[in-house]
Amino acid sequence: MPSSSNPATRRKHHEEPLLNRSLVRGVDILRAFRPGADLLGNGEIAERTGLSRATVSRLTQTLVETGLIEHDRSQRAYRLAAPVLSLAHAMRAGSPVLNAVAPLMRTLAEKMRINVGLAVADRDEMVYLESVRYNRRVALRNVVAGQRVPMELTSLGRAYLAVAQESERKALLARFRARRKGDWSRLREDIKAAAQSVEQRGYCVASWQAEVIAVATPLMLSSGQIYILNASVTTAASIQEIEKELSSPLLALREKASAMLGI
Repeated sequence: MPSSSNPATRRKHHEEPLLNRSLVRGVDILRAFRPGADLLGNGEIAERTGLSRATVSRLTQTLVETGLIEHDRSQRAYRLAAPVLSLAHAMRAGSPVLNAVAPLMRTLAEKMRINVGLAVADRDEMVYLESVRYNRRVALRNVVAGQRVPMELTSLGRAYLAVAQESERKALLARFRARRKGDWSRLREDIKAAAQSVEQRGYCVASWQAEVIAVATPLMLSSGQIYILNASVTTAASIQEIEKELSSPLLALREKASAMLGI
């Protein structure tokens, strides 16, 4: 029997009863819906969540009854319902960080004709809370609030990993290693270099899509919450040129945001 003197054991013992398994699984089902997959059947949901089909069937019925998803009888599948969008709107409207930082982001984006974003981590991805787009060149890439991007490949994600808790960072790196076996050695070095850049310069830079270069910096609240600011452009210029151009304005934006938030 585990000793009750172990802090981790005590914490686990006290925290687990607070988790409602059905609610956690229901949230996992909602997470399964992504752009490009507007309709999901029970089998697809089970595959994406790792839940049994019986569990999925029971919980999707509950989610339909609560109005969070809709059942398309002709397709025998489900889609997200309007109340989910309402929840997202309420979150954005009620976010003190977004309300304080968004006007500063817009001013910088308009002044430099660049793209400026604010994102947070969600599991092993980054989610944009806001994205102000002023592309210098016409591009197909269009980032909007709510969009997810890979943590391990982007400047947003690497800036987050640089300041995340050690235990969380190790768990995330283990997940990335399992997912990207073929190019993990190179990717691990890129993530390590980004962490060093954040520590020494306050930012990191990455280009994970062709001709899109982004610089990112962490905005850490006194509460422990971590937000990531980034500035990006679509360009044929070198990473070094864009880093030199965008790093100082981005760091200045972070300082203004910190002052607005009283950090």
